[in-house]
Amino acid sequence: MSQTGSIAEAVEGAPRSAAASERLRRLALALSGFGVFILILTLQPFAAPPESTTPNAPNTGNIVNQIGYLVLGGLYLAAMLRLTPRPVLARLGLGIWLAVFAVALLSTFQALDQEASIRGLVLGAIALIVVAGVLVLPQDEADFAVAAVNACLAVLILVYGVLVFAHPLAVHGAEGAEGVHAGEWRGHLSHKNFAAPVFSMMAMMGIYGWRSGLKWRGALIVALCLIFVVNSGSKTTLGFLPIAIGLVLFGRITERPGLAVALHLLLAAMIACLTVGTVMSPQLHQIGAALIPDPTYTGRDEIWKFALSRIAERPWAGYGYASFWQTPVVTGLEENYEASWDVRGIGSGHNSYLDAMLMFGIPGAVVILWLLMVRPLRNYLAAARKPASRRLADLFAMIVIFMTYVGMLESFLLNRSDPLWILFAFAVMGLELLRRMRLKTG
Repeated sequence: MSQTGSIAEAVEGAPRSAAASERLRRLALALSGFGVFILILTLQPFAAPPESTTPNAPNTGNIVNQIGYLVLGGLYLAAMLRLTPRPVLARLGLGIWLAVFAVALLSTFQALDQEASIRGLVLGAIALIVVAGVLVLPQDEADFAVAAVNACLAVLILVYGVLVFAHPLAVHGAEGAEGVHAGEWRGHLSHKNFAAPVFSMMAMMGIYGWRSGLKWRGALIVALCLIFVVNSGSKTTLGFLPIAIGLVLFGRITERPGLAVALHLLLAAMIACLTVGTVMSPQLHQIGAALIPDPTYTGRDEIWKFALSRIAERPWAGYGYASFWQTPVVTGLEENYEASWDVRGIGSGHNSYLDAMLMFGIPGAVVILWLLMVRPLRNYLAAARKPASRRLADLFAMIVIFMTYVGMLESFLLNRSDPLWILFAFAVMGLELLRRMRLKTG
């Protein structure tokens, strides 16, 4: 989303013919749309769920992801250097991401398998190059809106086509560890708990498309995404989705985005108290048991207790990036027959904040959570004051707020090329960009 002038003219400052400029504009538009499409779809859609409940398994040491994202990263880096004005690239807030990855890189010195840990970080960094390309390649906001909306429609057409013509590929089966979810929609992802938030964020893009003038396409995206989320059976997502959308729209209607942010922080604190807080305080547990049908969150409380005990053992340095779950630190333990979950076989702590502390230690986690969860809210308030930026800022704020809540029950921070992490990073990077530049609306 360039600030001024066309991307063609911005390259080396040389004027170009109208036809050449239009070709470059269409190329940038196509690359942005394809980037959104592939980041949501992943490079291995409709893969069979892993045998054990290991949400990160498809992205761990996966040669398809490693080669695929290396190629995509090179393509989008070359495209940005060729098509995007340097002042726009300078406003991506690369210093913020360098700080985030520096904390993660330092943590790899604690990792049992340092090579694997660094490899995962490199994959995550390359995926963010594609995210940056999606944001800065379009010439203006109108092109970005078209690219994002068309990409979401393409994903939905593909997923619904599979649901109709190859139904078993897109739903949970009755066999295996996830047999309890039989018949619930998981779409192109490995689990309904990952698919539902992704389709929720696509619904937010549909709202953005509607507000940007792409009425029927935006409405269709919202309708299809809501149908999917309902059929996924993800009750927490169904609860968080309207809250995140409602808060941002409330702030927009009342012209008080600061109030919306304040309410969000209050709600986030309440959700934290009713999730992890219930295993830390008997009083909060009693409140949670009175308010929530399943205060254990399908056994997550046992995982959280275990995670908290391990954080207490290494509070300062942590265990290293992607170096706790499914490593000998956990798999080498004796089975706890009294627990509802066997922690030796799980892939995450089902809480982004606890996993951040496990990986980076408490100080590192505070830095990363500040940069990724709190700073974007400040950026939103700054961007929301610019009339031209408001629609896009609202979209990014919806995603950040929504994923802040989802993070209470699922782990996604810095999770390689996982769509949950990628779409969240897309919103964080977008808000940083909007704060730093004047958006060109066409």
